[in-house]
Amino acid sequence: MMTLDEVVRQIQPVDQQSAAKAQARLDGLTKPLGSLGRLEETAVRYAAITGDVKPNVPRGVVFTFAADHGVAMEGVSAYPSEVTPQMVLNFLRGGAGVNVLARHAGVEVRVVDIGVAHDFAMVPGLIQKKVMRGTRNLRREPAMSRTEAAQALHIGIDLATQAACEGIGLIGTGEMGIGNTTPSAAITAVMTGRAVAEVTGRGTGIDEAGHANKIQVIQDALDRHRPDPADAVDVVAKVGGLEIAGLAGLILGAAAARVPVVLDGFIAGAAALIAVGIQPLCRDYLIASHRSVERGHQAILDHLGLTALLDLDLRLGEGTGACLGMGLVQASIKILTEMATFDEAGVSQRD
Repeated sequence: MMTLDEVVRQIQPVDQQSAAKAQARLDGLTKPLGSLGRLEETAVRYAAITGDVKPNVPRGVVFTFAADHGVAMEGVSAYPSEVTPQMVLNFLRGGAGVNVLARHAGVEVRVVDIGVAHDFAMVPGLIQKKVMRGTRNLRREPAMSRTEAAQALHIGIDLATQAACEGIGLIGTGEMGIGNTTPSAAITAVMTGRAVAEVTGRGTGIDEAGHANKIQVIQDALDRHRPDPADAVDVVAKVGGLEIAGLAGLILGAAAARVPVVLDGFIAGAAALIAVGIQPLCRDYLIASHRSVERGHQAILDHLGLTALLDLDLRLGEGTGACLGMGLVQASIKILTEMATFDEAGVSQRD
């Protein structure tokens, strides 16, 4: 197994020559210049990441990481922690939102138990990679040790590496974990420098008093632990989550293998902040599927310099937005590779 430093060194800048060639082909297609807008931008980004100017439509997989959070005991979620394992079983039965949208997009869902506070025994289809039974209560103590956070990062790296070896050409991010918008907001505040209140939303639907309490919980955690924004592993260990660390590792591993990553919403965005904090070159391997209504997600997108493909008022997570985004990436590739040029079609260009 490669060390984290070795993975970081393996990540290279994207291929600007391939991007230029893809843009030149798009400019020669039977349409006015730039008339397919963001689809064209996405096709160019895919070519830059993979180095392939005429790629096949890639196989896509959404990895949905599940974990529990000790901070849930502070009343930061409208739902009890028992929902996390219940939803894992729902994913495996194919009954969740991510399953429906994955079937629609023709992509696979892989469910990973990286830290659920429940023993699943041998459940068919579940990737069992449990680091611990949920994080500790980050208001009172660090969520994880640095060693535990590094272990979660490596799980994500290994899963991305394995997927690339299988020929997976597009990776989507998903998650499940009651209470996980709290560590995500904490990470966002630290990594973007924004105020806690500015990036903390209502998650699963807490009321005004619950929202005020959530902001205070996060502020207490940051005041107590003082995570270092220059050390992203320190941040995710002190105020993060196991699924967030796993997704950050997934991004690192995918970037090392030159596989594009389609981000879901707020929690995936927090994971991207960690991955980019570890290796800034990761940013160019990311495609933002949608802009979540969760407060703080726009701050993440701004910090990463990403513009979301969709704005549908989504806030479910699981990888739902990523599925829709992956469908658009595949559509952009078909435009690049299947649409005729003016010369091929015998169509006159304008003077």
